[in-house]
Amino acid sequence: MRWGLIGASTIASEWMIDAMRSVGDGEVAAVLSSSAERAGSYADKHDIARGVADLDDLLSDPGIDAVYISTTNEKHFPQAMAAIAAGKHVLCEKPLAMNVADAIAMVRAAESAGLVFATNHHLRNAGSHLAIKQAIEDGRIGKVLSVRVFHAVFLPPHLQGWRINNPGAGGGVIPDIVVHDADTVRFHLEEDPQEVAAMSAASGLGEGVEDSCMSVWKMPSGAMVQTHESFTHKYPGTGFEVHGTEGSIVARNVMTQKPVGEIELVTGAGREILPFSEHNLYARAVAMFCDAVAGKGRPSASGVDGVKSLAVAEAVAEAARSGSRVSVDYGGI
Repeated sequence: MRWGLIGASTIASEWMIDAMRSVGDGEVAAVLSSSAERAGSYADKHDIARGVADLDDLLSDPGIDAVYISTTNEKHFPQAMAAIAAGKHVLCEKPLAMNVADAIAMVRAAESAGLVFATNHHLRNAGSHLAIKQAIEDGRIGKVLSVRVFHAVFLPPHLQGWRINNPGAGGGVIPDIVVHDADTVRFHLEEDPQEVAAMSAASGLGEGVEDSCMSVWKMPSGAMVQTHESFTHKYPGTGFEVHGTEGSIVARNVMTQKPVGEIELVTGAGREILPFSEHNLYARAVAMFCDAVAGKGRPSASGVDGVKSLAVAEAVAEAARSGSRVSVDYGGI
């Protein structure tokens, strides 16, 4: 696979470039930045053949098979639509777009063009979450009654920027982290949240966007979900708990890009630590994307998965604004 990077981003440099190069004969052929100078310096630093400042320049390269989009959120829709029109497969960062309607348009355009379109939801690729899902599927905790997600973290200074002060670019903890939690809950329970209630707050970390959020979701099965997301918490650690009629799964420090954490299964028989694979999350996602392009299986998180996680985040944001319970609108997808 020959990749074009749309966005000279931190996530690409820290995680995705190595993941792309680790799969088969993967090559990163070009990188796009809005600044020609930044594109060139980024390309030099990461041993990428070309740095460009014009999207058409990147997309007109017939040797590029797929693009990875990691620009600010408001750019995802036009850039993805241009890539699809150019015949490129697309792996896009979350949230897919600024609204569900645009996200659906992206997914439908790729379907019509016969291209693979995927969302870079990394957590469902973690060995920890694969082990949790397997335990649920094996019936080890019985019928799921509730889920609690602890994803309140401290956003590192080098990642703050637009995320804490630019609503026009899609800043705020809801589009940044709630989408991940929505996808992870959907992955484990294999059902879509129906209704949400929420409150959000801004502590002063930035301006114009929320930096903390708590919400409760109703699931079709009757299970309830409680989530807490924040950019301002330095010390709590993260967690994911699933409680059922026959047991509980309590996972700590698993809402992360790294293959770390601990999972404890608690049942009437006692306590048991569940082992899990420590593979690279992003390498698995890239490998499954490449397989899908080759006609073997599907991406780990499809475009539809991205639409649905965005729909939940939109409902949480509206519930927090209105103070009312909000039904999740998936736009008919």
